[in-house]
Amino acid sequence: MKILLSNDDGYYSKGLTGLAESLRQFADVTVVAPENNCSGASSSLTLKNPLRIRKFEDNSYYVNGTPSDCVFLALTRVLDETPDILISGINHGANLGDDVLYSGTVGAAMGGRFSAIPCLAASITNLKPNYMDTAIEVMSEIVRDHIKNLKNQAVLNINVPDVPKEDIQGYAITQLGRRAIPDLSNGNIDAYGDEIHWIGPPPPAEDNQKGTDFNAIENNLVSITPLTTNLTDKTQIKSLQNWIAEF
Repeated sequence: MKILLSNDDGYYSKGLTGLAESLRQFADVTVVAPENNCSGASSSLTLKNPLRIRKFEDNSYYVNGTPSDCVFLALTRVLDETPDILISGINHGANLGDDVLYSGTVGAAMGGRFSAIPCLAASITNLKPNYMDTAIEVMSEIVRDHIKNLKNQAVLNINVPDVPKEDIQGYAITQLGRRAIPDLSNGNIDAYGDEIHWIGPPPPAEDNQKGTDFNAIENNLVSITPLTTNLTDKTQIKSLQNWIAEF
């Protein structure tokens, strides 16, 4: 099994290095990850600056670009053949609900969708995880024991609770929940008296009803959400057709 592994936290992230070490016990793993932390990069590509691929270990490279840059260059320049699976992660912090619109972890996974391979975005639900080993073990088990039964082109957003492995209550196929309206900007004053702002942290869940990814995590279930790039809101098409008929 050939695996392409990337992330958005940077090539030095414990979530990535730990998962790479575990996967290499049973698979051929190539790491291509950002040189720096790119959280919030979504699916952005670097279009106006040159990109450089640097090798830092055997079958391991970093790129001075975004997570999507890394996946694109891995598939077109680094690898001689298409991998069997693409994994992005393990991200330090949850990617639930609206997070998927901003997440570089999810963006990297989406970058493999044209290659007709399963693409997994993996996250643990704590920025400073206490039980990263749980997420590493869960992801390794999914890939080693179950990935062969997953159809190609599936893009899955997987979130693992930050709890001991024995406290995991199982797996749930979920839909995206929704966060509350965020207070995105935390203002402050720098040393020169100028106003500065920090975006974050993410707000709590507003839609965490049963069946959502938020609800699964609250119940110590591993949340698996199938994603698609089709953002069309089909529920509005008919009403909008009536609306433009008035033009």
